[in-house]
Amino acid sequence: MKWQGRQGSGNVEDRRGMSTGKMAVGGGIGTIVIVLLVLLLGGDPSAIMDTMPVTATEAGTADFSAEEQELADFVSVVLRDTETVWQKLFAQAGATYRMPTLVLYSGQVQSACGYATASSGPFYCPGDEKVYIDLSFCNDLKTKFGAYGDFAIAYVIAHEIGHHVQNLLGILEEVNTQRSRLSETRANQLLVRLELQADFLAGVWAHYEEGMGYLETGDIEEAMNAAASVGDDVLQKKYQGRVYPDSFTHGTAAQRKAWFTRGYRTGDVDQGDTFNADI
Repeated sequence: MKWQGRQGSGNVEDRRGMSTGKMAVGGGIGTIVIVLLVLLLGGDPSAIMDTMPVTATEAGTADFSAEEQELADFVSVVLRDTETVWQKLFAQAGATYRMPTLVLYSGQVQSACGYATASSGPFYCPGDEKVYIDLSFCNDLKTKFGAYGDFAIAYVIAHEIGHHVQNLLGILEEVNTQRSRLSETRANQLLVRLELQADFLAGVWAHYEEGMGYLETGDIEEAMNAAASVGDDVLQKKYQGRVYPDSFTHGTAAQRKAWFTRGYRTGDVDQGDTFNADI
């Protein structure tokens, strides 16, 4: 992907080198007073502490390698490109695209959707409209999943932004409402369709990214390889030795590649109704 020398997004929140703790430095005095009052009244201060909001506090200045900083710059450029594409497509539909924030973190993070660690992988939280990613995942794509190339990373970012698009369109809320009324198996089936649509939307973005002249030879293959490498069937076979279709949550390798490809080839958001399609 041609990204060097291009401007990144202004919607990146860098929390790398920050720790997550129960007591923030800025609000520590008030917290201590509350704890003392609870102790004087014979209560359990730990119960109070457990309800205190988790706040990011600085753990010291972190030193990032040149490689990691380059990854951060790359992710920022990809985010900006998604902003350009989705602003245009929303405007064509007579709507306004509300840009999400991308949070870079290391190790652990607190979001409006709860606490997460790097092992969770990249995720989108509709509660605060932010995408969270620990850049160590970029290395995991190669070492754990066998997905190489910068556009493999771009696909992951575009997939999470696809969830943001679903959120803005009201799709996420509707799916979550329906899933709460279904059995676990049926709820998983609905979740698969949601994830495949995010793959499709990532493909739509890639279609317009190519139109802007930013793709290089092999980029689409890198994205499809990444999509296939995180298929439910591939991961279950690799880590469990067996495949359990009823527990699928993202779709098979073939399904993920197919829906990404459909979005890339058509560039037409209307072609991505995974909920009524024969997937």
